[in-house]
Amino acid sequence: MIMNGRRLLQLMGFAQIMNTSEQIHVSSNRRVESAIIASVFALIFVLGTVGNCLVLAVLLRNGQMNSKTTNMFILNLGLADLCFILFCVPLQATIYAMDEWVFGALLCKVVHFIIFLTMYASIFTLTAVSLDRYLAICYPLHARELRTPHNTLASIGVVWTLSLVFSSPYFSYYQQMDLNGTTVCVPAWDIQNRRAMDICTFVFGYLIPVLVLCLTYARTIRYLWTSVDPMQEACESRLAKRRVTKMIVIVAVLFCLCWLPHHLIIMCMWFGHFPLNHTTYVLRILSHLVAYTNSCLNPIVYALVSKHFRKGFRKVFGCAAQKRLANQVNNAPQAQTLSLVEVGSSDGSNHSDGSARVRFLSKSDKKTTMSAFMTFNVT
Repeated sequence: MIMNGRRLLQLMGFAQIMNTSEQIHVSSNRRVESAIIASVFALIFVLGTVGNCLVLAVLLRNGQMNSKTTNMFILNLGLADLCFILFCVPLQATIYAMDEWVFGALLCKVVHFIIFLTMYASIFTLTAVSLDRYLAICYPLHARELRTPHNTLASIGVVWTLSLVFSSPYFSYYQQMDLNGTTVCVPAWDIQNRRAMDICTFVFGYLIPVLVLCLTYARTIRYLWTSVDPMQEACESRLAKRRVTKMIVIVAVLFCLCWLPHHLIIMCMWFGHFPLNHTTYVLRILSHLVAYTNSCLNPIVYALVSKHFRKGFRKVFGCAAQKRLANQVNNAPQAQTLSLVEVGSSDGSNHSDGSARVRFLSKSDKKTTMSAFMTFNVT
């Protein structure tokens, strides 16, 4: 449910039993909570936008982008995370700091659709990557026929198609309503349909993919770390496969851990005891923050685990620095040429003054000036 928790408690009558001092204390605490939440969301937005843009830049600059299936899946995962960061996090940060929904009926539907669309796209992509690594490591000969760029693109298409299918009901799940004079964005379905939808999201958007991840990576890791073939053990490609698998496993584990509190709270709301009060509201906010943080963690994992990504990040920053230096150098000849032209024009318009200026420069100064001018032009 998207709306300010304090306002929801007020609308349901809880605030009416508070005295004046309690309401002032709650208002003060709310301002502090809003400031902290906004700061955390801002940090997630900055880290997620910069980090995922760097990942995309590194992958798109990679000459082997079209031939490495794992890179194509990581690119797709980065796109899903970036879409979530750009379209959902700013709205969520604003929502928690306000008392009502102010973005209109359309965004009430769209923002929830994008949240679940990108969630499904991320977990389905991680599941596809786990199957890809399993084939590449456990069945390398057969995998050469299956792990082609065309099949990878087809797999990514299937990922997004399934994500659209499972997330499309959220277009009607949430609606903008007027509740006691306050505009809110809340679930509009009846209790039975909401419960069925949330269970479906938990099963197909978390439980089944996590089981597939556990099964495939357990077999993959067992194969990589328990093989007794000395020739394969010493092979550099085998070590590279271990590093890539380690990185992908960390990314998958982080996703599962970050989204686990969110799904647990939803299940507790339907099948356990989860009363509506300030404590449970704080828990719900924390579960959202942890889930949203996952979208900015993957670039950090890539930088810490993969030396290739570290090199790529340095190249991106290096290219940016070189462009700034080139712009400075390219601007320098223009200034130098302008000064020489001014000398020539002054010589033409006022011969005596121009001669004085020319005679003012010694031969060594002229050589130094021309040498610098030529150096700038060559650079």
